[in-house]
Amino acid sequence: MARFKSDHIHLRSPDPEAAARFYAEVLEATEVTRVKNGEALRIVMDLGGLALFIEQVPASTVAAPPAPFVGIEHIGLAVTGFDGIVAELKGRGVRFLAEPSSPRPGIKIAFIEGPDGVRIELLERSAG
Repeated sequence: MARFKSDHIHLRSPDPEAAARFYAEVLEATEVTRVKNGEALRIVMDLGGLALFIEQVPASTVAAPPAPFVGIEHIGLAVTGFDGIVAELKGRGVRFLAEPSSPRPGIKIAFIEGPDGVRIELLERSAG
């Protein structure tokens, strides 16, 4: 049994309601719970089995710099039906930071912009 396993990704947002709505409407995440962490609202989402904590911060909080930078650079999501998902997201006006590509046989990737500048990779692996 592994001693370490994934528990959650913790995002900070001046508008956690809007961020949670994006993850729900665009990436099919479901809300698990809402709690107060002091005075800040924390919305916990289930994003394909990954716990995503979206916690409120003051609007004056410094944003992450544009990529690339040192540290966690993006969230990677495995998808099935890559081409259809890309078409659907484009139809919904989701901003693509990197257009769909196939960097090597059996891999399709694209990057979209999530709330608060979060980069989200869409990735489909196939037999090639």
